[in-house]
Amino acid sequence: MTQLSGTPSAFERTPLSTDERTRAEVNFVPYVAQALVAEGRFEVTADSLEQIELFQNVARRVGGVLGRPVLTYANGEVVVITFDPDEPTVLAGRGAPAVQD
Repeated sequence: MTQLSGTPSAFERTPLSTDERTRAEVNFVPYVAQALVAEGRFEVTADSLEQIELFQNVARRVGGVLGRPVLTYANGEVVVITFDPDEPTVLAGRGAPAVQD
């Protein structure tokens, strides 16, 4: 198959523009925050450094929105965003720390 010079192949991704990256981060925050509150974790396929960085930035924003430390784990294929297990949990709507043994 002939490919024009300078055109990305079917397997190359065009990097996100700064505006696209910012909009993606902002739009993913409520979705990821909701998943963390409901399930305690959020998992997404992210097979490029750009996607991994994007979801690490989303995790930072989510931590700020929820007021809790959030961790990310990436293995080159999947990014997992979860609450920091070393931080005490807060009872929903009460602001009091949960009792831990």
